[in-house]
Amino acid sequence: MASSFLYAGARTPFGRFGGALAGVRPDDLAATALSGVLGKAPDLDPARVDDVVWGCANQAGEDNRNVGRMAVLLAGLPTSVPATTVNRLCGSSLDAAMQASRTIETGDAEVVVAGGVESMTRAPWVLPKPDRAFPAGNTTAVSTTLGWRLVNDRMPAEWTVSLGEANEQLAQRFSISRERQDEFAARSHVLAAQAWADGFYDDLVVPVLGAELARDESIRDGSTPDKLAGLKPSFRPADQGGTITAGNASPLNDGAAAVLLGSESAAALLGRDPVARIAGRGAHALDPQDFGYAPVEAANAALARAGIGWSDVAAVELNEAFAVQSLACVDAWGVDHAIVNARGGAIAIGHPLGASGARVLATLAQRLADSGERWGVAAICIGVGQGLAVVLENVTSGVRS
Repeated sequence: MASSFLYAGARTPFGRFGGALAGVRPDDLAATALSGVLGKAPDLDPARVDDVVWGCANQAGEDNRNVGRMAVLLAGLPTSVPATTVNRLCGSSLDAAMQASRTIETGDAEVVVAGGVESMTRAPWVLPKPDRAFPAGNTTAVSTTLGWRLVNDRMPAEWTVSLGEANEQLAQRFSISRERQDEFAARSHVLAAQAWADGFYDDLVVPVLGAELARDESIRDGSTPDKLAGLKPSFRPADQGGTITAGNASPLNDGAAAVLLGSESAAALLGRDPVARIAGRGAHALDPQDFGYAPVEAANAALARAGIGWSDVAAVELNEAFAVQSLACVDAWGVDHAIVNARGGAIAIGHPLGASGARVLATLAQRLADSGERWGVAAICIGVGQGLAVVLENVTSGVRS
């Protein structure tokens, strides 16, 4: 079977909930990322894009009805370019990249764009249809921004706890202290701010038309563990062991990200060489409330399929939904914490659900290209008990074995 390769990545800056991107529709954000990544292959005839696979977790408002296809049309691609939208919640755009890579490896496509989008600000309230016509009583609008909604009564209560409570359970299970979580979160901000100052993101981030946002909006310069220690727990009171705060969990965000994937021979069409090979993929599922730990076995499976082990891995991009679940995963893998999210993570950069998988994948490819190191892992946890991971092999010149 042929191999699939990552040629380029692009994303918007990630905006805060209600922030600089609040006025931008998600389909326009998606079109921005799509245009941005295709702009890195100026030799490519857009009609040669065989497919667009797009991720989105919500799909309840302006992102409904196949937002991937809407992005193709809004980006001005030929109407002959097809597109589909996939939903694996927080893992949607990493799933999109995995699906796209399989399509290339089977020979069904030569060039595919994968990515994802989320506007958590613009996620609508929804009203379920009544069980009978003309009800006389009041009804409640349900927010679709985050988490379970319109829950089926047949679901066990332990499965449907809040995302925060689920991670408090992880903290208790693995004895991960508030202090460790705050240290991890502060590190995310420091490293993200430094990465922007160093110019690391200059080639990965494209501006959004009509929005004055030059950098990820949620980064807090000067964040320290001492400052984070002053925040109150959000899900359990401190006197009941609560450890998770607004400071050591990812915020609500808006943004889009994309990667350009192709076969080895696609280099001639794109006018550029590939950056990384998709070397392994993994998916894993467990009890819904344990979702934060699911990347552990997803990454182990991806490594096994790539034929390597953790001792070979030089870079890890793990989406930081919560500091506690990130620490639990890194502890389980036994890797040096210094190689994890060395350019900042989602606690600082942001976590617009459907966009985060493509963000970590593109960031990983860039880290490997910059360092010359060979192997890296991109992983993400997913609400309702799932995790995904991809192993990349650096194929740029001067790779260190």
